[in-house]
Amino acid sequence: MPEAFIIDAVRSPMGRIKTGGAFTELHPVDLLAQVLQALVARTGIDPGAVDDVICGCVSQVGEQSASPGRMAWLAAGFPEHVPSTTVERKCGSSQQAVHFAAQGIAAGAYDIAIACGVESMSRVPMGSSKIGKDSIGPLVAERYAPGLVPQGVCADLIGTRWQLDREAMDRFAAQSHQRAAKAQAAGAFEREIVPITTANGVVRADETIRPSTTVESLAALNAAFRSDEMSARFPDVAWQTTAGNASQMTDGAAAMLLMSDSAAARFGLRPRARFVAFDVHGDSPLDMLTAPIPSTRRALKKAGMSIDAIDHCEINEAFASVPMAWLKELGADPAKLNPRGGAIALGHPLGASGVRLMTTMLHALEDTGGRYGLQSMCEAGGMANTTIIERL
Repeated sequence: MPEAFIIDAVRSPMGRIKTGGAFTELHPVDLLAQVLQALVARTGIDPGAVDDVICGCVSQVGEQSASPGRMAWLAAGFPEHVPSTTVERKCGSSQQAVHFAAQGIAAGAYDIAIACGVESMSRVPMGSSKIGKDSIGPLVAERYAPGLVPQGVCADLIGTRWQLDREAMDRFAAQSHQRAAKAQAAGAFEREIVPITTANGVVRADETIRPSTTVESLAALNAAFRSDEMSARFPDVAWQTTAGNASQMTDGAAAMLLMSDSAAARFGLRPRARFVAFDVHGDSPLDMLTAPIPSTRRALKKAGMSIDAIDHCEINEAFASVPMAWLKELGADPAKLNPRGGAIALGHPLGASGVRLMTTMLHALEDTGGRYGLQSMCEAGGMANTTIIERL
C-alpha cells in the first residue's frame, strides 16, 4: 500500500475577532485562498496535479456555506478541475481532513491531496448554525435526560472530576501565553506562518498572544459558565473556567500538502514526516471533552508505543482543564505538552485548528530534532481525533 507523507504545512497568523482584528474585514474564502497560494508557491507543485482539497469548517453558514475549500481554491486562481469537499467534525474538522487525505493516499485513491481548514469566527460567529436542543432530536434528549450541557460547563465538570484547582488552571493558561510569546520572540513561528494581505495591510504575526498575562491577572476574572440552573444541577462543581483559561475565539486558516512517495519523487520534493497512527473515538457526550484520553491510548496501542516515546504533544487547549486532565491520565512530561503555547494563547479558529496544531508540531519537531509527535483534539458531542507522526 502507498504511504502518505507530509510535504509542507503552513498557516495564517491568528487574528482576534474583536473590532479592528487582523481579519475581521477579510472574507474567510479569501483568507484560506491566500494560505493555499502560499502552500503551492512554497512547494512549486503544479496545482492541477492535486487530486482533492479536503477542508475543515465548523460553521458552514453564511460566508462559509458554499463549500469554502472549493471557493478558496477558485479564489486562488487554481484549475477548475480540482475538486473539494468540506468536513465537519467540530473542533477536529481539519485534523479529520488530514486523516481522510492521508487515508485516501494509503488506499491508492489519491497521489496528492491538500488538507486544510478555515474559520472566521468574527464574520461567522460560533453558534450561527443554531446548535441547541432542537438539533439533537427527542431520542437523544430522552437518552441523556436531564440534558446535555454546554462545553464550558463540561470543562468545569472535568476540572472538578480531576481535582484541578483555579490557581493551577490559571497557571497553565499563563504558561500558554508565556510559551507562545517566547516562541514568537525567537522567530519559531516564522517558517510556518504565511503573510496575509488585508485592506489594512499585510499581517505577518499572531495578534492573540498576551506576554503580560500572569496568574494574578487571570485570578481577577469571573467564572464564565456558572448559572443558577447549572449550579442547582451540579451542586458539587467548582466553577473555575474563565475567559482567561479557555481558548480564544479567533480567525485563521491552515493548509497541509500530502503526497505519496512516488508523487513526491516526481516533483523532487522531500517528505518531512510520515503518519504512524490515526484514531478517532467517542466518549460520553455528558462529559463532552474527555475523549482525547481514550483516543490517545488507542493511538499509542496501534503504534506499539508508550507516551514516553513521544517528543512533542499537542492537546488542544479548548479549556485548560482538558489538557491538564489528559496530562494526569497519560503521565506525559509536562515540558513536552504544547511547548510553544496552545489555543489559550494562539486562539482556536474551530475548523482550522487541527491543521494549525499539526503545522506547529511539525516545525517544532524539526527545530528541536524530535522524532515523534502526537496530537489530539476534543470535539463537541464527546469525540476526539488523535494523530501520531514521525519526523523524517
